Amino acid sequence: MNTTKATILLGALLSASVVFAQAPSANQAPAANAPHAAQGHPGYRHRHFTPQQFAAHLGKRLGLTSDQVAQITPILTARKQQFETLRAETSLSVQDRHTKAHAITQDTNSKIEAVLNDQQKQQFKQMLAQRREHRNRQPQSTQPQA
Repeated sequence: MNTTKATILLGALLSASVVFAQAPSANQAPAANAPHAAQGHPGYRHRHFTPQQFAAHLGKRLGLTSDQVAQITPILTARKQQFETLRAETSLSVQDRHTKAHAITQDTNSKIEAVLNDQQKQQFKQMLAQRREHRNRQPQSTQPQA
């Protein structure tokens, strides 16, 4: 049971990372030099937030105090460094990379939740659930019929 919950939480954290990386705030204009599509995925836009930008984004979405944003920023900075280290590690199998990425995300989300009050935790969990739902609704690939 705990393994299932851990797997769901890790998936949610990974999803949250993607959601926050893709979700522009209402007052953001696209950068002039920002890439408009990832190779192989026309129409998809990927934003790469710095830990400071992501913390500010969470601050707006969850109604965080400036002190909470200041506490979350080093957590996100550590996550970025851990993912950079993981990407540089070429000897790991795909499954091991996935497992480590899941653990990094789960640890990050746990640390973020420790900074939040009860209402903010609920909102954060809803954000993760929405991202998970969005990810699960991705269109199935279409293959030519013979």
